[in-house]
Amino acid sequence: MITISPRPVGRPWGTISFASTLYLCPILDLLLAEVPCKWQAELRLGLQEALVNAAKHGNNLDPSKLVIVKFKIEDDHYWWLISDEGGGFTPPCECNGNPHEYLPPEESENGRGLCILHEIFDRVHWNANGTELRLGKHFNNRFRLPLLH
Repeated sequence: MITISPRPVGRPWGTISFASTLYLCPILDLLLAEVPCKWQAELRLGLQEALVNAAKHGNNLDPSKLVIVKFKIEDDHYWWLISDEGGGFTPPCECNGNPHEYLPPEESENGRGLCILHEIFDRVHWNANGTELRLGKHFNNRFRLPLLH
């Protein structure tokens, strides 16, 4: 089940919550509805990675646990706060330098998502408990081209 709370008048944040599942197409469509078309493919990849991590790694695909996404547009910034009900996550780094330095070995099945997030979003930050991820994207940077066309 998907629960949607549109942005109330006078409040910048909208909210979507859903049971931990990998059926994410309708959620991604809703989260990207107000994003310019030329950025949607790139942001779909990044948001999908973040939502899969929350549902799969955070909530262990337990359908009784929710993933909650808050989102807002503020001037030329788009923000997403993705929360899960898991035990938390400690990122291996803040990846302030080159995120490719933190890629896992090629034979590893997991671990590339963090690099993807840092490549796509301008802001990637976890709360102290590791249960909430804040993603930000600035769209007024005319020198930055989308990764995907």
